[in-house]
Amino acid sequence: MIGEELLATTEKIAKGYKVLQDIGEVEVGTTPKELVWSCDKVKLYHYTRETPAKCATPVLVSFAMLNRHDVLDLQPDRSLMKKLLDEGLDIYIMDWGYPNRSDRYLTMEDYIDVYMNGAVDFLRAQHKVDKIHKMGICQGGTFSMIYAALYPEKLKSLTTYVAPYDFSTTKCMLYTWTKYIDVDTMVDSLGTIPGEMVDSSFGMLKPSMGVSKYLGIIDSLEDSAKMMNFLRMEKWKSDLPAIPGEMYRKYIKDLFRDNLLIKGEFELGGRTVNLKKVTMPFLNVYATEDNIIPNESTRNVMPLIGSKDKKEYPFPGGHIGVFVGGKSQKELAPAVAKWVIERC
Repeated sequence: MIGEELLATTEKIAKGYKVLQDIGEVEVGTTPKELVWSCDKVKLYHYTRETPAKCATPVLVSFAMLNRHDVLDLQPDRSLMKKLLDEGLDIYIMDWGYPNRSDRYLTMEDYIDVYMNGAVDFLRAQHKVDKIHKMGICQGGTFSMIYAALYPEKLKSLTTYVAPYDFSTTKCMLYTWTKYIDVDTMVDSLGTIPGEMVDSSFGMLKPSMGVSKYLGIIDSLEDSAKMMNFLRMEKWKSDLPAIPGEMYRKYIKDLFRDNLLIKGEFELGGRTVNLKKVTMPFLNVYATEDNIIPNESTRNVMPLIGSKDKKEYPFPGGHIGVFVGGKSQKELAPAVAKWVIERC
């Protein structure tokens, strides 16, 4: 029986090798877009629309800095960005670029007050509007919330997906580890924090995942479509930009370690970030099975913001499923687009 299993597995691998030989270049982020603005290594892209948008006010999307935003446009039938376009929104996305050692002194002020604010002001001028719609995902959602508290007059609405706000929870080991890491030594020694180093900590949340995914793909080796799906995800996961040291230092110490944002004591550029100043309509999307950002980390911001028009959206799935899952395409994106359009 063991011999039969080995023979069957060997045959699958042989056929899979043939499938892999026939697969061409693995591409992600293929929805057409054009570069419209840049500042240093940060770029702003505009997704191309073939029909007029249902909402004339533009939407600016910001993803986390550790991974590339391509996961939001992984492939045509698993693309949050394409689906939001199809639902009638006019979408722009920020590309944080690939920081290197020369960027080690870039701060959170640079990323929020200079880059994010610069992109918002460009869109306000380009579209001749006073306010735009803002979307932020994971760390990009935290940055967007801070921005919304500092510049509420520039935003018509704020939508965040699986974003961490309250770092006091112990339901995720990542939140515990960051309380004890010597971030000063890391930053002073390395300058920029390698993406692979940060990614390894996420990998330790589910240590078996790295092995089980390869065992699981054996049964799909003969299916070129499933193999391509797997390879697209692997390509995205391996694309890990470095993180500027000074930004990382503040992010870990002020947010993860000291939880200053929720306490009302977080400062950016000498200004205290008051969540009560977040008065625009707010949609808070969280994943019910999220093992990276605990639900209470995302949900605990709700009573602290000043907006009267605020809503939670519990997404039935995991952290990455928010972007690439089938329900994300069928249910989440249409619901988010409808919510934004109603507040155009």
